[in-house]
Amino acid sequence: IGDLAINGTVNDLAMVGARPLAVSVAFILEEGLALADFKRILEAMRSAADLAGVRIVTGDTKVVPRGKGDKIFITTSGIGVFAHALEIGGGGARAGDKLLINGPIGDHGLAVLAGREGLELETDIRSDSAPLNHLVGALLDEFGDAVHVLRDPTRGGVATTLKEIARQSQVGIRLDETALPLNPAVAGACALLGLDPLYVANEGKLLALVAPAAADALLERMRRHPQGQGAALIGEVTAESPGQVQLHTAIGGRRAIEMLAGEQLPRIC
Repeated sequence: IGDLAINGTVNDLAMVGARPLAVSVAFILEEGLALADFKRILEAMRSAADLAGVRIVTGDTKVVPRGKGDKIFITTSGIGVFAHALEIGGGGARAGDKLLINGPIGDHGLAVLAGREGLELETDIRSDSAPLNHLVGALLDEFGDAVHVLRDPTRGGVATTLKEIARQSQVGIRLDETALPLNPAVAGACALLGLDPLYVANEGKLLALVAPAAADALLERMRRHPQGQGAALIGEVTAESPGQVQLHTAIGGRRAIEMLAGEQLPRIC
């Protein structure tokens, strides 16, 4: 949770093209929380901040009576700067844009579910929580206005995020099921539990809608970055069916993608 608290705020800033600088942190602690656990959380936050290159500059701590909290709540806020004049947002997608993702989907949500529910999976699924600001900075420095939209598919997963972009930009999005990067362990666990990996949360992934002429070079640059080694081109933007997302399935069919209704997995952020 400490790592996630920092990365979530860092990535929110990165997705609008900002360079994160500083983070504030506030804790609500339940009476009886083990000091050893709190120390581990603080150390994880410090490590995450160092990796992202941001400073934790201020904060606050409150303690509530036993039974009045859930061990610990962490609230973070971040400040960043724009080193460019680019406008990056959910409304920037254009017909012809290519859709890139920097790696496999679903790892975080499945890791949280397995941990909370005590699921004994044959393989160790780990959260993909990671700071994405260095990857985003490299892409913007090299490709500038060829990057039209950046989003991190957290709650609601890839499916919900793409639906939001399609609505904001009033474009259609075609998603290729065969191109989606997915770890076999995650695919197997989702099949066992009846979950759709498209709706499973991620914490170290980004979706990028980019100009078609620059797509191949952007993909190659992603793959040279530690946070983009599993990058893939997974779809494209079309002028047809504004506001709609269609999945072209592995068996040759088409499936409409809608927003996630409710919470598929336990919420952690």
